Amino acid sequence: MTTTETKIKKPRKVKASKTTTASGGVPQKAGKVSLKKEKEDSKVILRIRVRAYESKILDASVKQIMDTAVRHDATIVGPVPLPTEIKKYTVNRSPFIYKNTREQFEIRVHKRLIDIINPNAKTIEALTNLSLPSGVDIDVKML
Repeated sequence: MTTTETKIKKPRKVKASKTTTASGGVPQKAGKVSLKKEKEDSKVILRIRVRAYESKILDASVKQIMDTAVRHDATIVGPVPLPTEIKKYTVNRSPFIYKNTREQFEIRVHKRLIDIINPNAKTIEALTNLSLPSGVDIDVKML
């Protein structure tokens, strides 16, 4: 480039930012969420995790939990089967002559996950009063 030539800069194109209107008609940037919409999105989730050694008893108790929640007009997601936890134990059959022969035992823990979205007080009370068979373990969390 010589000294007599001048470099001409092209004007840059400016991208228009996307705007949305809230319920009041006030434009907002797309990245921000209005307070009203934030309150609508905040959901209370009751996460129930059920564990048992026998899958038939587990399925029966999950069905009982779901029937109780449906009876009280609750929204249910699940049951979602979680991976079965398998614990294996190896034991010597004999301590003396047959030392090399071993027996293997295993314990299987079956798991299910149920989410109840926006439960009311009657639903929670009905779920706490449920009587489930022995051998079924329940963990309840509020998210």
